[in-house]
Formats: sequence, C-alpha cells, structure tokens
Amino acid sequence: MNERIRLICPVCGSPLLSEDKSYVCSQRHRFDRARQGYVNLLPVQSKHSLHPGDTKEMLLARRRFLDSGLYEPVCRSVTEAFQTYLTEPCPLIADIGCGEGYYTALIKEICGADCIGVDIAKEGVRMACSRDKAILWLVATASRLPLADASLDGLSAMFSLFLPQEYARVLKKGGCVAEVTVGSDHLSELKEIIYESVFEQHKHPSPCGPLFEEVMCQEQRYQITLNRQQLQDLLLMTPHFWRIKEERRERLMQTEALRLTVNYFIRVLTKK
Repeated sequence: MNERIRLICPVCGSPLLSEDKSYVCSQRHRFDRARQGYVNLLPVQSKHSLHPGDTKEMLLARRRFLDSGLYEPVCRSVTEAFQTYLTEPCPLIADIGCGEGYYTALIKEICGADCIGVDIAKEGVRMACSRDKAILWLVATASRLPLADASLDGLSAMFSLFLPQEYARVLKKGGCVAEVTVGSDHLSELKEIIYESVFEQHKHPSPCGPLFEEVMCQEQRYQITLNRQQLQDLLLMTPHFWRIKEERRERLMQTEALRLTVNYFIRVLTKK
C-alpha cells in the first residue's frame, strides 16, 4: 500500500497496518486483500442490505456507457478543478462513490495523483480493480470513511451525496472537494419519455455549511446523441430505471437515437 495512504479500522477507528496480504489494527481486527486487489472495509453492521449499492447489471451498463466517452467532459471539469486548486505535485485524492472506476482512473491519469476509490457496492469495486492496479480500491461507506483524519489533499464526489462533516474530517486544511451535481435540465428529453408529466425544477448545489468555503461553482451543459444501446445503458444506470412504466420502457427501447442535454454543476469547496 502507498505509504501516504493512512487507513483506519472501520470497527474501532484504530490505524490499520499492512500484514502480509491483510490489514490489521491494534485490536486485531483483520481485513484481507481480495484476489482482485481491493480491500473490503465495510462491516456487516454498516450494511443496510445484503448487497448494498448498484447491482452488477447496473454497473456493467455504467461501464459501457462511460467507456463511450459521452461523460468525459464531466470528468474533465473535475480534473481541471483539481489542477487549479491543488498545488501539490502528486496530490492524494479519494473518489467517493467510485462505482466501477471510470472517473477515478481518469483523475489519477490526468492529475498525476495518488488515488483511492471508495464505493459501498462490492461488485463495482471488484470491477474497478481492472482499471488501474496502482489505485487503492476500497469497499466502504461514505458516511464513515476508513481514512485517517486530515490525510487527503482532495476528494471528488460525482453525482453523490455531499457529507460535509465526514469530508472535512478526512481532508487536510485547505484541501478541496470537487463536486458534481445535476442541473435542472439534465437529461430532460429522456424524462419526457419516461414520465407522463415533467415538473419544472430549479436545481442548485446545496449550501456547503461552516466547514467549507465555496471557491468556485459553474453550471455546464452540452448535447449528446445516444443510440439504442446507449439509451438502454443510461436508463439502467440511473434511478429512472426503477420508476418507468412498462409501456414507456417499451417506447424507449424502440427509440433508435435520442439527443439529450447534459446539464450539471461543478463546484469546488475548500476546507477552512
């Protein structure tokens, strides 16, 4: 394990030390490195279901869709933010909610960073291992990260919940969060097919609270054209999959191509 990465035991909070192919704390809680390379630091008591997070089918759809490059501009917004606001030559960055690792691997490559990928879905982290063996991939919950206090230079949160208390704990003073949240028009054309009526929304990132300072917030939008397979993959990787009615699903599955709006906010917050 990279010596800069300081893990803590998810059970007792003590430092974890490498011992053969395992990580062990002073209380002798032991966590083995899986054959694929990841470490499962999600205790049973922290699970809310037998298999938390996205399903394998959803993760495979996500990998196919992201590998097409349709969301690469979103990732570029994050890497440009880190390059602007992190001055370290090789920053230590954690990608929270990394899924199957697309964004994490690009952040490492473009920013020249040491990276940690964290997700609650074991299947996603297992898939992520094939992206880059030099990244430390962890199965863990974002609400209780198995990372030492003030140990990170940066943290990315791509379309995931913002957890100010926990993010502030693991970041160094002056460290930054690069956060991506959806805009009001995000995938609006898809929603018009899925739902009988679409209500006008006015989305904006939530207040950052007293622990952080917002140093940048920009709204971005661009257009993408999806073929039938990409539409199916996009539907499967979003919450809309669970809400669509069968007749509307059939209509979408018969759509040969659809032009969609990608609308998001990129925000940078620095720890005070």
